[in-house]
Amino acid sequence: MHNIFFRSEDLEKIKKAVQEAESKTSGEIATAFIRESDPYTSYELLFAFFCGFFYYLILMFFSQRIELFMQQLLWGYSSSYLLMVYGFTTFLVMAATYLMANIPIIDRIIIPRPVMIKKVNQRAVRHFMESGVYNTKDRTGVLIFISALERRVELIADKGISEKIPQEKWDFIVSHIIDGIKSKQLVKHLTEAITECGNLLATHFPIQPGDVNELKDDMDILEN
Repeated sequence: MHNIFFRSEDLEKIKKAVQEAESKTSGEIATAFIRESDPYTSYELLFAFFCGFFYYLILMFFSQRIELFMQQLLWGYSSSYLLMVYGFTTFLVMAATYLMANIPIIDRIIIPRPVMIKKVNQRAVRHFMESGVYNTKDRTGVLIFISALERRVELIADKGISEKIPQEKWDFIVSHIIDGIKSKQLVKHLTEAITECGNLLATHFPIQPGDVNELKDDMDILEN
């Protein structure tokens, strides 16, 4: 899922879905996509450290055999050579496992699920504020936030909406988007979810005369 890419025609479909959904409601719908909601560097470094530590412990069990092999291999063998090999190979193991930890499937294993849920929620709330979705005239903004690495979708509805539309409705929409990700039909399911958001908003917040589009309709592709 981490290697999701949107073609220009995909982004255009999403934009049109937003425009059509907003044509019947005074509510505002925003969409955003990010590859990961946090670098998770501390967890990746911790993973590399423990891998290096366990590798070093394993070496200790075979120290006599390794030393004998090096004595046969090298002329003028010194015990300092053994320490150098231990240190250098442990460093290589740590470096390799740190690079491996940047592979999405490994990241999802080593990072605790509650941490990922928290980070995605924090990043979604941050974008909710930074993009101005929270600041619509009637507090009727909705943000659909997709974070690829964590396989999470956050749907944040402003106060004016959350007071009238139950959370179960939004949970269903989120599940539909996640199903689209799993089936590799994200754009199709996302546009359908946007349409459903428009229908829900139109029920409680129908379009008003002189309605102004307060937010851009394009999907935000976030770098960090």
